[in-house]
Amino acid sequence: MHKIVKIILVVLGVIGAILWFQLPSADVPATEAINNGSMNFMFIITYLLLGIAIAASVLFGLVNLFTSKGALKKTLFGVGGLLVVVVISYALATGTDVSLEEMAKKGVPTTEDTVKTIGMGLNVFFILTIVAVGAMLWSGVKKMISK
Repeated sequence: MHKIVKIILVVLGVIGAILWFQLPSADVPATEAINNGSMNFMFIITYLLLGIAIAASVLFGLVNLFTSKGALKKTLFGVGGLLVVVVISYALATGTDVSLEEMAKKGVPTTEDTVKTIGMGLNVFFILTIVAVGAMLWSGVKKMISK
């Protein structure tokens, strides 16, 4: 299986190199360059490889999740913790941080729910950042004390 993957990657690399040299030059107008077949085929290869990478990541992650002891429990704790952070963030968001009339005057149709959702997203970011920094500091302090 490992040899097959290597052969496929080498073939795709050679195809990519050939297509690279067939790309239009810089002086070709953008409207013509967009319709270039080699560029489109390079995008197709990129999307194909991205899809394979995503599928492999999800597949192997799920296999590891269900075959490893305790992995499912840790994952559920992580997802539950994230849901708690989202609920707390939504409760902290007010939705009245922005003047809706001023936004409407500027041509941005905004509702209070939209502002509250954006506030929730910002609160989630801030809380998770504080947790991450706290975990790094805790780890560093713990290592300093144990030595």
